[in-house]
Amino acid sequence: MGFASLDDLRAAVGTEIGQGRWLDVSQERIDKFAEATGDRQWIHVDLERAASGPFGGTIAHGFLSLSLIPALTAGLTAVDGVTMGVNYGLNKVRFPAPVPVGSRVRGLVELMSIDDVPGGVQLTSRVTVEREGGDKPVCVAETVTRLYF
Repeated sequence: MGFASLDDLRAAVGTEIGQGRWLDVSQERIDKFAEATGDRQWIHVDLERAASGPFGGTIAHGFLSLSLIPALTAGLTAVDGVTMGVNYGLNKVRFPAPVPVGSRVRGLVELMSIDDVPGGVQLTSRVTVEREGGDKPVCVAETVTRLYF
């Protein structure tokens, strides 16, 4: 995983550079996210009510799916010599399908562009979070990351 040089990373623009590891989305993870964010909507945390709801059980928060992107894509855009990487923002985010509790998800990264910034580069990537066995992505996000050398 990762790239030996910035030139190698630049050569990957326009390609899918890889997919991350599978990650389990447990009720415990959903509950901790609800606690951390204050978003305790019943479709996420009320097992009994959610069982008779539109999804047949609890589902992960869309923002939980989004916040998992660093873990789901760890190391895919790593470049030797980078001293620091920071999330700079997002250009577009969509949540096309729910993540039922007990699902496994992973991220696929397509490197869209690299632009020079003072002290480093800015990467724009399309990250598609897929659910194992799902027929639609659960999150598609255009992420902006800065790498500093």
